[in-house]
Amino acid sequence: MKLRKISDNIHYVGVNDRSSMFFEGLWPLPYGVSYNSYIVKGSEKIALIDGVESSYAREMIASLKSENKDGKIDYLVINHMEPDHSGSIPQLIALYPEMKIIGNSKTIQMVQGFYHIENPDLFIEIKENSEISLGDLTLSFIMTPMVHWPETMMTYCKEEKIIFTGDAFGTFGALNGGLIDDEMECGIYIEEMYRYYSNIVGKYGKFVLNALNKISSLEIDYICPTHGPVWHSRLAEVTDIVRRLAAQEPEAGVTIVYGSMYGNTGDLADLFATELNRRGIRNIKVHNATVENLSSIIADAFRYEGLIVGAPTYSNEIFPPVKNFLDAMKIREMRNKVVASFGNHGWAPLAAKAISATLASMELDDAGTVAMKQSMNAATADEVSVVADRFVEMLTKK
Repeated sequence: MKLRKISDNIHYVGVNDRSSMFFEGLWPLPYGVSYNSYIVKGSEKIALIDGVESSYAREMIASLKSENKDGKIDYLVINHMEPDHSGSIPQLIALYPEMKIIGNSKTIQMVQGFYHIENPDLFIEIKENSEISLGDLTLSFIMTPMVHWPETMMTYCKEEKIIFTGDAFGTFGALNGGLIDDEMECGIYIEEMYRYYSNIVGKYGKFVLNALNKISSLEIDYICPTHGPVWHSRLAEVTDIVRRLAAQEPEAGVTIVYGSMYGNTGDLADLFATELNRRGIRNIKVHNATVENLSSIIADAFRYEGLIVGAPTYSNEIFPPVKNFLDAMKIREMRNKVVASFGNHGWAPLAAKAISATLASMELDDAGTVAMKQSMNAATADEVSVVADRFVEMLTKK
């Protein structure tokens, strides 16, 4: 088996998952996903950086055996304990019984809790800036809690100028032959980075910014995440994307999210899109929450500076698919948006009021709401025009 090299001393032993339909049981994987694992070969010791999901352990182990014909792995470094990376730990310990597990105190507790591995002699506990010598190479450790679990950390090899970042800088998408960004067309991975971040990490922006600050002074030639490509040529681009997402500095554009039972609320969504376009807005994303997966809706709502949300009244509540979206955005503590809302009702205008109240609870810049009774008429169209004027004016001043 020919392994892919990042450098003479660092090889990739990760795997591709093109079978799972959902990540974390929630987020669609139309392009699959990779579980990245790396082997670091020093002159005296060998370290494995992160594992893979348990059902793919056989593939990773085949790569390890090909690379290490003497059967030696000295250390397993665990940057993140989520089971898509740590699930292979029991198989690895069975194969390399002398191998030491390197992690912080929270990591060790989780290994014991998830996999019931209790032998204290198997663990080496490290702290902020601890170092492990591999001979001519050194691994140091940077604590990055809540990116996006409490035990997460990064591992830096100063001699190679390579940092292993766990889920940070990760994307959805299996690796299709290439490994490093300059070996492949990266457009789909850049797009999937937005979806990956907003779906999974979005709530933890302040912790991501802390992590970025910690590593900003390091000399880095390669970023090696646990999902997606190894970043080299596009370091500045992907770092800026992650920083802006973490700071919730949105891009120009408007996301319209709606649900509709019989098409009347959809008419309102289309009218808002048309009125915004007439006022010069060119980047407009319209999502029907009734039929689309929440994952892509969250990604666009998180990414762009304008958000308009609408739904019919349903059992005196917000139509459930739209309510689910609003709940997701509240969980992610969305901010720095200009918003507006609309609702449709047969007899009681509850949805429009409830959506407006939900957006107000997030302390966003609100351009107003439109409550339509039953179906579109001239008066409703005029209300949409007024709110669209105010919405665009507020975007322009933002």
